[in-house]
Amino acid sequence: MGNLKQQKCDACTGDSPPVTEEEISKLHPEIPEWNIKEENGEKLLERVFKFKDFKSALNFTNKIGEEAENQEHHPALLTEYGKVTVMWWTHAIGGLHRNDFIMAAKTDEIAAKSR
Repeated sequence: MGNLKQQKCDACTGDSPPVTEEEISKLHPEIPEWNIKEENGEKLLERVFKFKDFKSALNFTNKIGEEAENQEHHPALLTEYGKVTVMWWTHAIGGLHRNDFIMAAKTDEIAAKSR
């Protein structure tokens, strides 16, 4: 599968196929701290990151936002005092795409540099 954090997101449309269960089983070990959840019938990746204070959490949120803009793939972000909840899924297909795993890996890398 390769190193996800080194990859770039592909343009995705409503016709793009979601990842299969087999693909998920190969991709998920590269981002083991992410939970695969289902909300409103759509699969998504979710992880909570902890920080010492709100300023650190907000800085992390902004860095994720910058990378999301660079990749043209955007998450749901909940920034609170001392933590940020990040959720990745592909709105256009109503579920998970390879791009979501790529961005989760990039988010992990940003977190590692933010601590």
